[in-house]
Order: sequence, then C-alpha cells, then structure tokens
Amino acid sequence: MIFKKQLILFTLLLFLSCTEDNESILQYVDPFIGTDGTGQTYPGASLPFGMVQLSPDTRNDADQKACAGYHYSDSTILGFSHTHLSGVGQVDYTDILFMPTVGDIQFEPGTDINPESGYRSRFRHSSEKASPGYYSVILDDYDIKAELTSTLRAGFHRYTFPKSSEANIIIDLKHKENIVETVIETHISFIDNTKIEGYRRTNGVMAFDHTVYFSAEFSKPFISHQISSNEKINSTAIEAVGKDIKAALQFETSGNEQIMIKVGISAVDIQGARNNLHTEITDWNFDKIVKNAEEAWKKELSRITIESQSEEIKRVFYTSMYHSFLAPQIFMDADGRYVGAENKIYQSDDFTYYTALSLWDTFRAWHPLFTIIDQERTGDFIKSLLKLHEGTGRLPQWPLTGSTYDGMLGYHATSVIADAYVKGITNFDIEQAYKAMKTTMMSDAYGLNYYKNFGYIPCDLEGESVSKTLEYCYNDWCVAILAKELGKEEDYEYFNARAQFYKNVFDPETKLMRGKYSDHTWFKPFNPFVNSHYSEGNAYQYTFVPHDTKGLIELVGGEEQFDLWLDNFFTLKTPGKGLHYDHGDAIGQYVHGNEPDHHMAYLYNYVGKPWKTQRIVRKILQDMYNDTPNGLAGNEDCGQMSAWYIMSAMGFYPFNPGQDMYVIGSPLVDKAVINLENGKKFKVTVQNQSPENIYVQSVKLNGKIYNNSWINHHNIMNGGEIIFVMGNKPNENRASEKENYPLTDNTFITEIDMSYATPSDSVIMCNKPIDIDVSAVKKGIHYNYFEAAYRNTKHLEYFKA
Repeated sequence: MIFKKQLILFTLLLFLSCTEDNESILQYVDPFIGTDGTGQTYPGASLPFGMVQLSPDTRNDADQKACAGYHYSDSTILGFSHTHLSGVGQVDYTDILFMPTVGDIQFEPGTDINPESGYRSRFRHSSEKASPGYYSVILDDYDIKAELTSTLRAGFHRYTFPKSSEANIIIDLKHKENIVETVIETHISFIDNTKIEGYRRTNGVMAFDHTVYFSAEFSKPFISHQISSNEKINSTAIEAVGKDIKAALQFETSGNEQIMIKVGISAVDIQGARNNLHTEITDWNFDKIVKNAEEAWKKELSRITIESQSEEIKRVFYTSMYHSFLAPQIFMDADGRYVGAENKIYQSDDFTYYTALSLWDTFRAWHPLFTIIDQERTGDFIKSLLKLHEGTGRLPQWPLTGSTYDGMLGYHATSVIADAYVKGITNFDIEQAYKAMKTTMMSDAYGLNYYKNFGYIPCDLEGESVSKTLEYCYNDWCVAILAKELGKEEDYEYFNARAQFYKNVFDPETKLMRGKYSDHTWFKPFNPFVNSHYSEGNAYQYTFVPHDTKGLIELVGGEEQFDLWLDNFFTLKTPGKGLHYDHGDAIGQYVHGNEPDHHMAYLYNYVGKPWKTQRIVRKILQDMYNDTPNGLAGNEDCGQMSAWYIMSAMGFYPFNPGQDMYVIGSPLVDKAVINLENGKKFKVTVQNQSPENIYVQSVKLNGKIYNNSWINHHNIMNGGEIIFVMGNKPNENRASEKENYPLTDNTFITEIDMSYATPSDSVIMCNKPIDIDVSAVKKGIHYNYFEAAYRNTKHLEYFKA
C-alpha cells in the first residue's frame, strides 16, 4: 500500500513537473523582442501560421522601420488591425482597423505629436502585455483597456470602457494609405445593430490587388452609427462604397463595462469571412480563446526544448521559435477555398494553402529547420508553391496573397523542394515539382535570358547582375541535385554545368565577385564596398557559392589563401560612412542583419579551421541577439533571423540547403531536445558551457567519438544524442584533416566542346572561351551559345522543358 501511494505521488509529481515545464515555455516568449530598431516584428495576437495577426498599429506612413505597423519607439496607437507581416522590410498589410474611443467622434487618425487632432491615443509600455496569442494595452487618452486574441482566421477584441454616454468604436478601412500603398476600394454594410461586414481592396508594395473581406459581430448593440464616405458623414446610411470609407459606432457604457468584437476575415468573399468567424468563435468566451491560443503555441514551441543557465538565452531561443511560427500564413478559408494565382478562387480538400513565403531569406535556415521539426507542413509549403506554378508557369520568388512579389531575386523554391526531397520528405508530387523547377530555370524571366546566353548576367543589361548570376547558379545546382535523385542523368549534367557560371563573375585580381559588361570586360571603376550589381550587399558580402565551396576555394588560391581571405572579410573595416547595407552592426564586412552573409561564418570548416567558425558564430549569437525590443540585428524576414539563431544555438547549421548535411559551429545552449514527428528525440548535450568556453574540444555522436565538422540529416531524424565538450581555448587539431571537412559537391562538367568559338570578346563558360554576338543579344535575338555547345557535345535536345 505504501509503495502504491509512493507510485501515485511520483506519477503526480512527474505530471506536475512536465506541466510546469510546458507552461514555462510560454513565459520565455517575449513578442516585444524585435519591435524596436530594425527588427520590424509586431507584438499582437496570432496563432501559429495564422491568417489573422491582430496587432496594434502606431504608424500609418511608409516608414520601413514600422513596416509591421508597430514600432517600440512610438508613444501613440492608432488602432488594431487584423493583418501584419513579420519583419519583411516592406510596408504592407495592416487591414481592417478598429479603434475604441470616448468623446467626440473623429474619423482622422491625427498625428503622433498631437493625438488630440484625431482618434489615436497615447499609451505607455508599462501598461502593455504580450504573450503568445494575447495582447493588451491601456489607451491613456480614453482610459480604455484593449485586449486582443485570435483564432486562425478570426480576431477577438475585448475593450473595457469607463462610464460614458459617448463610447465609440471607429472602423477605418482606408487606414495606412501612403506613397507606396494605394487603396483601390473599400466597402461597409450594416446588417443590424450588432453586425457589420465589408472589405478593403489595396495595391501594396508586395501584395498587389489584395482584398480582405471581414464580418464583425458585437457583444452589445450599438445605439447609433455614422459612416464617413470620402470625408462626407452620413448618420442614416447603412452601406457605403468608395476609396475612403470609415464608420463610427456609438454605445453607452457603465464603469468597467466590456464590449467584445469578433471579426472573421477572408481573401475569398464575405461569405468566407462570415463562415470563418462562426466556425472558429462560437460564443463570447474571450478567455477560452486565449487559452486555446496558448495551447496551440505550447504544442509548436515544444517541438524543441532547451536548458540553459542563462534566462536571457531561454527568452531569445523561445521567442525565436515563436517568430519562426508566425509565417508563412494560412491563406485558405475554413471551407478549403483560397485565392491563388491571378486572384482566382481555388478549392483544396487535401492540403493547406500558405502564403507569405519570404524565399530569398527563408531558404537558408528557416526551411531547413522545418525539414527537421515539421515535415508534414513542409509538404504543404511545397504544394502551395506548385499551385502558383500551375497558375503562372513559373515558381514564385516571393509568394504573397494571390500574387507573387518579384522584388527579390533568384528562384529559391528550387532550394526548398530539393532540400526537402533529399532529406526524405516525399508528401508532394515530386515529378510535378521537378518539372516546375526545370521550366522555371529554362525561362527568360528576370535576366535568365542573359544568364543562359552569356554564362553570366551583364551589368550593363540587368540590375543586381552579380547577385542574380550567383543566385541562379545555386538554383541550377538545386535542379541538378533533384535530377540526380530522380535518375535524370542528362538533366543533372546540364544543370550542374550551368551551376558553375559563378566563375564567370569571379575576378582573380580582386578575388571578388565583380560586375562584367556584355563585352566581357570588367566593370570599372570598381568599388567593392558599394555598387548596384549586388542585392542588399557589396562584393565582399556577396560571395555566395554554397553549392561549390571547394571550387570557390580553388579560385581564391587554395585553402591557405581562402583562410586569409576569410580573416580579411571578418576584420576589414568599410572606409567612410553609409557604405554598409544598413542592417545592424558589422563584424568587419559581415553584416548579420542581412541574409547573404548568413552562411559565411561556417566557411572556416571547409579549410580545416573550425575553431575560427566557432569564434565567429558565438560572437554573432552573443552580440547580435538579445532579449530587449531591439534584440534583432536586422529585420526578422519571416523567421530567417530566428531560424539562424535556433540552429546555431544548437550547434549546427544548414550551410548548403539541398545537401542532407549540417555544419558544426559553437552551441550556445546547455541542452536541447528535438521532439521529432516520428516519435524519436534527438538530444544535444553541451558540457562545460559558459560565455568563455566557446571552442569545441571534442564531440561524441551516439556514444562514439566523432571527428567530422558536420553531421548528417539522418543522424538527427533517427534520434540519438550529440555531446559537445567545450573549452576556452581552440582545439586546432579537431576536424582539421580533409577527411573531416564538410562534404562539398564538385562534380561539375568541364569538358564541353567550345572549340569553334573565337577567343576574342570571350566569356569563360565551363573553363572554355566562347564568342557572343552582343549586338544581337541587345536587339533581343537570343541564341543560347552555351546550350548549343552543350548540344554539340552531348547531342541532346532534352533541355527544352
């Protein structure tokens, strides 16, 4: 009997321990991290991958720092809108704004300096609270407590009013029209004295012709209403359409009376918004919805659990996990309908459609992270990309709403697909995916015509020419890798040959990637620190050849020279001011706040100097992240900044997505457990961890001494444990031999018959010269010399998609 009581007590204590640990995850999430500086995050309420991001807006202008609607440095709030993007660097979204007020009705927001001139209100950060799925604040000008929570497709507001006969709720559908965003049309309709519906249609920077429909219900009938239609006020109209539609609802409230509002949204139609609302919020129990949101967040955040002696590290890690689940966003109604390519309505019965995939950023670490922790959703991400290909004929660069934003570069959907497949994720149509990759890279869009003709993109014919050339080389390699996996050997050889076009823009004199004219001469005068041939970076920062690190090392002059090149990269100061891409502090030329650099710290592993990688990685982890509102060194970019931290803090990083391999760095946590979908666990244990002990002394994998500076994806997915022993001095012998270097693909084709070409005005393609009729190319006569030469050698026609 005593034993039975002890067993029951032990079981209860174990349960309480697990519950406490699960609860503690939420307390370590701080949604205010990244809302200051250039982080561009928002503090409001959302579910993992939610369509709704119900959050306060402090600005309605085109200021990039507050592109998520909110900036921590502000002292007034305009209201609470239902859609936001997490750290994308562009001003967009913030649709359907509600604002509670007391007193005279005002339809203009007023100014931050003079909030009395409009409906906005002062607030203090001391009165703000934010946690996963919940936000609250006191609006000082009105003595109103505003509380927000959400489901996947509906927002839930709870406003606690003072006693007043002039309690109002303003609905501003024009909110945030500025020099970069245009309101096309807005509409509002009063169904009765507790229900209103409408829509907002806009042209944003990235979201073109974007419509958000809404259906709102109020817990208390309003006693009167006004509509402002293009600045004309009407107290009797029940419907209005125009570019500038706003409404005000009046209530009489007793002291501390709560008025709640449920708002369903949809990109499809009003019926979709109405159905989303009624499906996801069935009563007026605000606290229940908060609790449901917390449970949803616990489930996702517990995919990785960590231990650390540092409370700050736990806050940064779990907030990074939180940020990593805010995007992409579900863009499909509860009934399975969604707006896809060309703003057409589609029906899905077998997958969830997502939007807001910031591929130029997220292919680097965020998508590889999800190949580990969420393979099921990874398949749906890919299916969403393929649906856009079906409607447009090419894979998207930056899918957002029913359109694709082409303001970035490269086709990194190829990376997402290839990386998933080589890691064993097959819950999508792989043949369809391969066809989409191939047709996209065989197209002529966005400089690919020049790329195929010249073997690089000439800087006098296309902007950001060097960056685009390098990105396309990597994309070609991704196609080649998948072709090899699928047994398409001829395609593999062809795209693998194109993947080394990066050599055509490598300048052996400066040892940098440099712009080249269409006459094959180098761009002059050359300033490596700034010119328009790079996207958000300079010649130092854009050394982007993750797929052929061995080839890059050979170009620079071998391992010793490459080691010196990296040392210079991480110490070289930029002359003058304003020449760095403005995304936070720099380590020499390394700017962590912008993604092209994100792999650079791990390059030392490829020359047998992993201890130098460990030093730089730890410096980035410790200096570029913290648990304050200014805790991100650059904009969040839909989870990429956070994913870099998560992976690096566990001690390994996806240097080259498309390889099932992670390069080892310097783990920051004391312990991490990855709880895999297959029921297995992969454990990271770090011994002798401290801020000073940044160097890996030894590693054990599943109980055996492990000398490589990389681990395989399947090492993780099969479960097990990796143990790092740390110290304060480098172990320069560990992983210093070539046999321990990370694997690199260097099987490029070099023997292509270009013998017919003349050496004058030549470009190096696959180490062979070729003459190109530049005048014909400029006139639009595109004859693909590389493909012709390849066909001449291989006698193949397969490269036509």
